[in-house]
Amino acid sequence: MTVRRPFPLSHGTTTLGFIFQGGVIAAADTRASAGGLVACPAVNKITPIHSHLVVTSSGSGADCMLWERILGREIRLYQLRHRRCLSIRGTAKLLSFMLHPFKGTDVCVALTLCGWDKSGPKLIYVCSDGARLQGDIFSVGSGSPYAYGVLDGRLRWNLSKEEAVSLAREAVFRATHRDAYSGNNVDLFHITAQGWSQRKREELKEEYYRDMERRAKTVEKGKRETVLDALG
Repeated sequence: MTVRRPFPLSHGTTTLGFIFQGGVIAAADTRASAGGLVACPAVNKITPIHSHLVVTSSGSGADCMLWERILGREIRLYQLRHRRCLSIRGTAKLLSFMLHPFKGTDVCVALTLCGWDKSGPKLIYVCSDGARLQGDIFSVGSGSPYAYGVLDGRLRWNLSKEEAVSLAREAVFRATHRDAYSGNNVDLFHITAQGWSQRKREELKEEYYRDMERRAKTVEKGKRETVLDALG
């Protein structure tokens, strides 16, 4: 017997990852939505799998949590059997093979593997139909078009760590400001050859007020310059 859902599932989120000279940055908002409701304002959309790999999740919350746990279990079993950690490409391939049988079903999972192995930084996107894509920049979710708008204009290989962190925060902030299904806070991870480190969770509301203050100062400066030009 098929149980009807009380409301249609609307998936909304903003997750992103990119590679730069200082490693890999992974960032995401923290809002979980159910239809037009905010189900939870403080979920974790970035999950550490092991010391050098984190996964950003987009899609159905329950499906993502399940497959992250399955992936973590399989990676740990591989490590115990072979006395070494599976490569990021191997991890993505394993996840793709496990998800492929669910193609065409209601399973909705879109995971971005952000990590570092012997061959360097890796960023690989895997979704629930088994598709697997490797690249230097990915943004997934309903807010991704807005995030790409920020990243495409300012992302460079030679960014410093501080610049990369600022860019990731800015991209998530802009996306959550325009996308109703994204918001509340921003989580950010930095992955290097030494492993991952997590930045303290920040509330996006404060970033919004800072942005409004910057805009007001820019407008005021422009007005003063216009007046001075008119007098001079």
